[in-house]
Formats: sequence, C-alpha cells, structure tokens
Amino acid sequence: MDALKLLQKRVSVSKVTQPAPSKADLIEVFKAASRAADHGKLRPWHFLAIEGEGLNDLSNLLVTALTKANPDVSPSVVEKTKNLPFRAPMIIVSIAKCQEHPSIPKHEQRLACGAATQNMLNALFALGFGAIWKTGDLAYNEVVIEGLGLAPSDEIIGFIYVGTPAQDISEPPEVDVNSIFSVWPTK
Repeated sequence: MDALKLLQKRVSVSKVTQPAPSKADLIEVFKAASRAADHGKLRPWHFLAIEGEGLNDLSNLLVTALTKANPDVSPSVVEKTKNLPFRAPMIIVSIAKCQEHPSIPKHEQRLACGAATQNMLNALFALGFGAIWKTGDLAYNEVVIEGLGLAPSDEIIGFIYVGTPAQDISEPPEVDVNSIFSVWPTK
C-alpha cells in the first residue's frame, strides 16, 4: 500500500493480541516518529516500550497512583485499573520532554510530541500492527510520572496499546473532506 493510501486507511484498533512488535519493528517505528515536524529540532519526545513483566509493574503502579489519589475508590474501579495494561501485549508511553527555549514555547513542543506519536501510529499500522492511543487521568498523575522514572517536567501524552489485530480491520468510513476544510479568503 502506498503512503497516501495507508494514511487514508489507518484506524485505531482496540482489540489486539500477541505478537507485539519486535525490537527491529520498534526501531522502524521510532525512526518514523523521529521524522515528525519539530520546530527547532529539539526532539521533545521520548517513548517507553513496556511488555511482559513490565505490564505487571505498570499495573501495580497504576493501582498505587489511583488509590493514593482516591483512598475511597471502589474495588471495581481498582480492578478495572489493575487490568488496564493487559489489554495489549505492549504499551508504548509517549512522553513530551519540553525544554525551556527562547522562541519555541512548550505548547509547540507538546504538539511536536503528538505529531511524533501519530507518526508512530502510522508506522505501526504500516507494519500490520494495531494500536490505539489512550490517556485518562492517570497519565497526569505525579505518582505515575515518578514511577516511570520521568522528570517532574515530563508530560505523558498518551499510552499507546499495541499488538496484532485480534480480528480483521474494517474499512474506515468515508469522510466528507469538504466538512473539514475551506479556502480563505472566501469571495
């Protein structure tokens, strides 16, 4: 499939299974991520690939963060949180590593990290993997940020759940492109 068709066909895939991408696959994916638009060539991103025993560690970290933030949380929410990492054989944490810069504000650096994350999703799709980008309250939780070994200034942009699609991927619906763009100035 050519690049344009791939971009037009990519969809989020929430139901994934083994296998996860190999290390060689990940290298290709992160090469694609590194080509994102990046004002000033700051590369304000970092990615953590978590799989295997790391998913257990992430599960424990998420539960700890949840119960510390809300000691009265219901057991059902704790159980749901505990199971979050096991929805995919791999989770890639997308992290904005914003830097002080005289002419590149942090919001532009966050956008660059988002663009790198989208490139990563496109590359995963091109390699035949399914992925979905999730955030949620725990992405902004200090216990999670610290537990992942991130600096206090780092920001989690998303948790990317990755694996092999568990079922055939449906064709995405057609988009009325006229509803999402216009020409300016209008005459």
